[in-house]
Amino acid sequence: MSAIVNRQIILKSRPEGAVSEDNFDLKTGPAPRPGDGQVLVRLIYLSLDPYMRGRMMARKSYIPPFAIGQVLQGGAVGEVVESRIPALPPAIWSPA
Repeated sequence: MSAIVNRQIILKSRPEGAVSEDNFDLKTGPAPRPGDGQVLVRLIYLSLDPYMRGRMMARKSYIPPFAIGQVLQGGAVGEVVESRIPALPPAIWSPA
């Protein structure tokens, strides 16, 4: 398997007013190999929802805020590209 690049969007600072690129960092590096009981998933779609803006602020809410220096989280659809779980083999996916 060729080297797979892992890209992460990191919250660098809390927005004041409009969100800008300055509030984020892009971290890249090699994707980790899955260990026993793990899978490596290639992200195909990421849901960017309005609630994510609220999580960028440090205030009490129904869900904890994103931490500065941490990867942003969101709902996603992905493809299993490497698996260490026999019941979850890699899938073959071809974009239309």
